Amino acid sequence: MHSSPPAAAPPVRAPRHAPVAHLVRGGVVEGVHYGSVVVLDADGTAGFRLGDPEAAFYPRSALKPVQAVAMVRAGLPLDGDLLSLAAASHSGEERHLDGARRILERAALTEGHLRNVPDLPFGPAVRDTWVRAGRGPSRLAQNCSGKHAAMLYTAKLNGWPLDDYLDPAHPLQQTVAETVEDLTGQRVATVTVDGCGAPLFAVSLEGLARATARIAGGAPGTPERRVADAMRTHAEMASGEGRDVAALMRAVPGLLAKDGFEGVQVAALPDGRAVAVKIADGAGRARVPVTAAALARAGVDSSLLTAFAGETVLGGGRPVGGVRPVAGLGAAAEAVCV
Repeated sequence: MHSSPPAAAPPVRAPRHAPVAHLVRGGVVEGVHYGSVVVLDADGTAGFRLGDPEAAFYPRSALKPVQAVAMVRAGLPLDGDLLSLAAASHSGEERHLDGARRILERAALTEGHLRNVPDLPFGPAVRDTWVRAGRGPSRLAQNCSGKHAAMLYTAKLNGWPLDDYLDPAHPLQQTVAETVEDLTGQRVATVTVDGCGAPLFAVSLEGLARATARIAGGAPGTPERRVADAMRTHAEMASGEGRDVAALMRAVPGLLAKDGFEGVQVAALPDGRAVAVKIADGAGRARVPVTAAALARAGVDSSLLTAFAGETVLGGGRPVGGVRPVAGLGAAAEAVCV
């Protein structure tokens, strides 16, 4: 862990978001997505800011790699596909459900010990098949079940109580909070409850980028490196078939990427460069092209990012526009979106 104490918590305020993407139809801006973006250089300094990346916000599932590092630091003995699943927002495919069961079996626990909210699978195609089969919501199918299974395993290994493992005062969650502050380099601004029931820690967008950069560039054998290697090697286990975050990791060598609900995206390279994006209205259609533009600005070869340039707007069945990052993201954004 880093020896320097964390800086003060980011300010809690109404975020001063700025336009980050335009919905263009026939050469006219039809809609505007607001948000914030930060690009970190290899030395950890913010080489580019747009909007309000210094305000407190909730990183949602983009925090899962940090939570996974905390569990590995606490003795979680997973690697490979199961460690990737511990950091996943999975689609609910059979491999994801099977992986969560395997983690629980290693802990001599069952699905009944999970305390996440029952839900249908997150992946649309998987969910449709699930519903047609007459299956209802389950804790195992919910997209955070890998994380929750790993949390239970970590608690079991440390002799911590299992029934209240989601309580912010629980030793497991205190360990997670300490790791969040260590890796982000700042105090947590406030704590609430995420959709799955786990504690959610408010940090800044810049702090989230810094934490992900530290994970992506972790030294061999460290908890950070183990999590990064697991997610990069088993990208679909951390997400699902056809998911954009997995495709992004496949497209850019060495990239560690994680998405989160409400338009959050973070991505980092082993040399310390990192980007973090928050779309104010939570729109995925803006999250992907803005992330690609930010990565191009960070120096990633734009030819690797063309598949992430943004949705095409159709008129009468033919392309008439698209979702485009604003010019404020610089010439690098234009290179991605031609």
